[in-house]
Amino acid sequence: MKRHPMLATLWFVVLILVVSLACGGPAATEEPAVQEPAEAPPKKEVSEPEDAPVNAPVQAGAVSDLQSVRGAIVQIQAEGTFVDPQYGAQVNAGRGSGFIIDPSGIAVTNNHVVTGAALLKVWIGGDTTQTYNARVLGVSECSDLAVIDIEGDGFPYLAWYSDLVQVGLEVYTAGFPLGDPEYTLTKGIVSKESADGETNWASVDSVLMHDATINPGNSGGPLIDANGQVVAVNYAAYKAADQYFAIGKDVAIPLVEQLRSGQNVDSLGINGEAFLTDDGFSGIWISSVASGSPADKAGVSGGDILTSIEGVPIASDGTMSDYCDIVRSHSAQDAMDIEVFRYATSEVLSGQLNGPELTVVSEVGGTTTEESSTTPPESATGYYEITDSLEAVYVEVPTGWTDLDGSVWENNWGNLHFEAASVSAAPDIDAFYSSYEAPGVSFSASEDWGDIGGYVQLLDGTRSWYQESCDLEGRYDYEDIAFEGKYDLWECGNSAVVVLSTRPISDPLAYLTLLQVQMDSNTDIAVFEQILATFDVAGANLP
Repeated sequence: MKRHPMLATLWFVVLILVVSLACGGPAATEEPAVQEPAEAPPKKEVSEPEDAPVNAPVQAGAVSDLQSVRGAIVQIQAEGTFVDPQYGAQVNAGRGSGFIIDPSGIAVTNNHVVTGAALLKVWIGGDTTQTYNARVLGVSECSDLAVIDIEGDGFPYLAWYSDLVQVGLEVYTAGFPLGDPEYTLTKGIVSKESADGETNWASVDSVLMHDATINPGNSGGPLIDANGQVVAVNYAAYKAADQYFAIGKDVAIPLVEQLRSGQNVDSLGINGEAFLTDDGFSGIWISSVASGSPADKAGVSGGDILTSIEGVPIASDGTMSDYCDIVRSHSAQDAMDIEVFRYATSEVLSGQLNGPELTVVSEVGGTTTEESSTTPPESATGYYEITDSLEAVYVEVPTGWTDLDGSVWENNWGNLHFEAASVSAAPDIDAFYSSYEAPGVSFSASEDWGDIGGYVQLLDGTRSWYQESCDLEGRYDYEDIAFEGKYDLWECGNSAVVVLSTRPISDPLAYLTLLQVQMDSNTDIAVFEQILATFDVAGANLP
């Protein structure tokens, strides 16, 4: 069986799901969705708001009508290496939105959009013919705000909303969702003046709640009124309840003033998200680290799991609250003890921010050199190859995934009757078929699917299986040395589902494949990589 490791250029933007819920909403607050029956393969220091509003002076020359807002809205592409520890993929770029607040090119966005990037590219107003470089001036990782400086001058810009924000205020979300260069505007009202802003990637005591739809890619874009003034900075979503959250101008304005002066606020230099497993293991998955930051100087790397600061376990409730409470109790120059679990090497490291660098204190299954408070999750012990009843499709899965189904998948897709070689595996295949809470994989291939069209049409046909219970994070290109195609990334409660359709590069008309991988919060990093690296088809054996 040949191997086809995924390319380093695989655009697996689960930076969007790091960013997952960076505008997909805090998954920890949602109940996992249960699939409806379908003709699918058997699934087969943050400032507190004052009593009076914090107002910036109305700026002469600022945009003053809704139609002109577009010229001041930016799409930001962060390029570099971002390690998503939940899925093990390395991605080269992620996109978010922002808005210009000064004609000199000063713009506001979210911390998670820019921190750790090697290069920032900016497009203004949806004009993809002109690309601008930008640099970060200051960030607040606990408040998920950042200020950047775009090269150039004389830009249209937005002013802050000058009145008291009240329930019922008509508002609009402006930005570039799902990485699309096409500018969008959605309408709603402020539905709550003060909502809980604790999430797994930031900690804001109070945010506005509204119903002007935001999607991944709207991160950092503005919530504006009918005159184009900025009411808040879009921040998070709970789409199942049609609830969206934004950092109100009373909180944002004083922070933005600090950040644009070059001062970081409540930041150690990480871009990551908190997690809590069913067995009580918690920490912060770190996707990237800002060069020269306290975290970088201590030796923290993308892919590490930060488990404690000053001896205090963090993310004990699955949010960034513990972490940010500690950070806000210290200055960025203070020496602070930290402990991390380095998943790539199964090592526990201990050291200090602004002190001695991290050193290995123990290894999973190895000899402990010092007492460690971290009990990391167990890695998969190994993999084995599974195949269907026709020995036509193959994939490697964890040795614990012993509940198998290799029967031929026969069904109707519209007017097309098809047969597909198919194999599914999971720790509990009934749970995998009926709920998004259980991990598992289903891999199928069929010559008949060519009558539907190409892999795009095949993938389009699967969307109805998920769209009522899940949120689509985006569609992305896929290519390895044997297959090319596209995949959809779905957020389904506390789980993620990747649906990938491909064709063989060597013979594009021979057959199409469909790979569905379901991952809950405990799915091992290496599992998804192993599945991608080993799925294969013996075309001569297809039904």
